[in-house]
Amino acid sequence: MMLTIALEKLDFLPANRVTDDTSILTLKTLAFEPLLRWRPGGRVAPALFSEWSHSADGRQWHFTIRPGAMFHDGVACTAEHVLAFIDGILNSVDMFGMKWSYSRYLAAARISAPSADTVLVDNPEPLADILDIFSEFFICRQNEAGQAVLGTGPYLVAEFAAGQSARLEPVEVGRVIAVRCVPAAEERYALLRTGEVDAALNLERMHAAVDFDPQFQWGQAVNTLSVMYYLNCSVGLFRSAGARLAVNYAVDKKRLIDEIFQGFGAEASTVVSPFHLGMSEPIAPIAYDPDAAKRLLDIAGGPNAITLRTPLYMPERAPQISNFVAASLEAVGLSVTIETVTDRPDYARQVGRKEMGDMAIFDSSPQSTFRVLDDKISARNKAVWWQGFEDAETDSLIQAANRAVADDDREAAYGATLRRLNQNPPWLYLFHPTDIFAARADIGGLGIDHKGILTIQ
Repeated sequence: MMLTIALEKLDFLPANRVTDDTSILTLKTLAFEPLLRWRPGGRVAPALFSEWSHSADGRQWHFTIRPGAMFHDGVACTAEHVLAFIDGILNSVDMFGMKWSYSRYLAAARISAPSADTVLVDNPEPLADILDIFSEFFICRQNEAGQAVLGTGPYLVAEFAAGQSARLEPVEVGRVIAVRCVPAAEERYALLRTGEVDAALNLERMHAAVDFDPQFQWGQAVNTLSVMYYLNCSVGLFRSAGARLAVNYAVDKKRLIDEIFQGFGAEASTVVSPFHLGMSEPIAPIAYDPDAAKRLLDIAGGPNAITLRTPLYMPERAPQISNFVAASLEAVGLSVTIETVTDRPDYARQVGRKEMGDMAIFDSSPQSTFRVLDDKISARNKAVWWQGFEDAETDSLIQAANRAVADDDREAAYGATLRRLNQNPPWLYLFHPTDIFAARADIGGLGIDHKGILTIQ
């Protein structure tokens, strides 16, 4: 039996590229294995690494490759393959041409292969966050044609035409999977309705309302991605903690989700989603309270006129969100000018250079709480996505979380940090989107996870 699925994008990226795109991740999880498997709550499970151990101080980590792990061309997967793969990522750049932060995380680490099936990570400081990092690395190799399609996962790539189609065959038992690239969500749904495909992903991106036709099975999951606005904490109004809290009070996030996204989404309460490490105890979103927003803005003083910057996409419907937010802020007394940037890669580079006006919409995608805090919040690091936020208590909490080693200790330490960032927000928190798929009703074994990946059993 063949299963035909329609995805928005279809590609197997170079081995040294990491991505959060749901279509690409759906393909990757079928053909490749991550070094460790991310689980909701930010914990990890075995994957290519079947087991691991660490020194009591969390500075030295031993990882063991799953017995019998083999690439689809019959080559045994060894620790040397893993080291070469990691080295490729550490020396590469992202889709915007910007250096990956992974090289900074592991700058002082010595990664070696004591044996053919063992990887050793030795770091001067505790590094329990290596678990988060390794859950984002899906090992693969290139075939003779130079395509990065050789993995150790449950399906091998039998045919592949980038941006068009792919055919995946089970290594052991299972269905053959045919994948079609269909960029428009409406067309993906139309192909499902005519029976030309068996399942279609990312139907929440249709312009029309999702009809949830009962002849199909439907699945949905709130994504770990955070749609938010960076606030310029270096200059202007948002140097004030009160002003940053005020704009969070000013926006009715529930109404935004209802009006722009048909109610599909969850309000954000801090810098990560409810499914991240540190969120086992839920944190309530900052309430909609325009009167409180006005009072705080009066106390904060500062400029009344602000500039809001937005791209056309990434996040989805960015201009509509920005119009909604601008109207909300004007309702509490601010004067808002919207600047639209049509070049999305350059928009990211501009934000990375701190050319962001007073606020700039963005989507924060890492599933690692460590990565979000390290890249975007820590004033000790002042990394590329940091926008001038300084709070001694937050930095102290981040440092304590980074030094925690045991799972429960990490959960508690990151939880304390995230609660502090709810009380003293560096961003305007908005929402986490919901991903939706539909499939023929008679097909079993399909699901969707909080990364937006279509899971196939």
